[in-house]
Amino acid sequence: MYIGFDYGTANCAVAIMENGQPRLLPLEGDQFYIPSTLAAPTREAVSEALFKHYDIKPADKAGEILLRRSIIANREEDIVVDAQALQFGQQALDSYLAEPDEVYYVKSPKSFLGAAGLHEMQLSLFEDLVCAMMANIKRRCEAICEDTITQAVIGRPINFQGTSGEKANEQAEAILRRAATRVGFQSVEFQFEPVAAGLEYESRLKEDKTVLVVDIGGGTTDCSVLQMGPSWLNQTDRTAGLIAHSGSRVGGNDLDIALAFERIMPLFGKHTRNQRGLAAPLSQFWNPVAINNVAAQSDFYASNNFATLKQLVRDSAEPEIIQRLVQVYQHTLGHQLVREAEMMKIALSEQHVASSQLKIGQEHLALHCTDKELADAVKSNAEKISQLINEALVQAECQPDVIYMTGGSARSPILRQLIESRLPGVPIVAGDYFGSVTSGLTRWAERCFR
Repeated sequence: MYIGFDYGTANCAVAIMENGQPRLLPLEGDQFYIPSTLAAPTREAVSEALFKHYDIKPADKAGEILLRRSIIANREEDIVVDAQALQFGQQALDSYLAEPDEVYYVKSPKSFLGAAGLHEMQLSLFEDLVCAMMANIKRRCEAICEDTITQAVIGRPINFQGTSGEKANEQAEAILRRAATRVGFQSVEFQFEPVAAGLEYESRLKEDKTVLVVDIGGGTTDCSVLQMGPSWLNQTDRTAGLIAHSGSRVGGNDLDIALAFERIMPLFGKHTRNQRGLAAPLSQFWNPVAINNVAAQSDFYASNNFATLKQLVRDSAEPEIIQRLVQVYQHTLGHQLVREAEMMKIALSEQHVASSQLKIGQEHLALHCTDKELADAVKSNAEKISQLINEALVQAECQPDVIYMTGGSARSPILRQLIESRLPGVPIVAGDYFGSVTSGLTRWAERCFR
């Protein structure tokens, strides 16, 4: 049995073909999309749980070393890794929000797969994180379908997040392939996410068109210029119709991070000064919210940074505000701050003003943002998306007949206006923001495996 598998930065989704059409499967309760999150008692619990409760063995020597070290570490800390040790999706997020300093919480491991400079143990850990999420989803789908799933087309961005170019892409895809193989997929193919979205859109076209697909996902934005329509529909070799591609690490998570940095971190001292009038170092306010940056997170939560933060409090002209930043460190609240920003961004896709409250210790901090302030906060990211569109069009050497927007952040009025101004007069079609990639992957799986 085969599936289309969108292993996304923000959410994961799976579909099967049924009566000639993709059908998404519920992955969390009756929800078709499960947040790409994981929680565990400790970081080491992930590898041990995979081995003990999912019967997934390490793939190589580094994985075996990681497993041995994990079992020893958990035993020394009296951590019992039972069958419920790993939590996923909303359950994982709820556990983190309830006790942020009591769980190991990971959001969007896909964001880290192309990172440069990872040593063997880090690569093995990321592979285990992906394995755990894939195994949970595969089990759920097989229970629904009452069949064993052995084949999958997995979506991938044009460029994974990373600074090493094609080497980063190869590293990330290799992690995904090894993880998929370990959880029991016997045949795995990959397809570009914007191409997959285009394949879903193509199923409704009545005539051939040149389509610019703009897929603004959680971690990346990808653009593809494609020849699509009835004459292409049943061709197994689509190479001639894949005119141009561009992609970069700028997506919904980056918008959330930028908004958190600009609108939330001032409440934690971003604009404060010390008693000599010098500004507090910006890195101390950027690093906790840069949740898709391994180095930034490591720097902020490093043990020696605690002393630095306490010194900032002593030196500050407004120590009570900087003390809130210490609480972010002590209770690992970076993800929570970015989630608050994400909630404001979502609210501002439908209204001009968003307000909420953020609880830090005994304080309730008022959050307030307008759509204009959101636009200012994400301006540099919006410009990067505009550059990606321009890059794809320059490669294609033609103008599209239609623009197909997909991805969760494609709902943003700011980004839609950006694209309208870049290509005035070209009609914009919005499909299923979350499901079009999954459906297209499933259509491609049918061609690969039927």
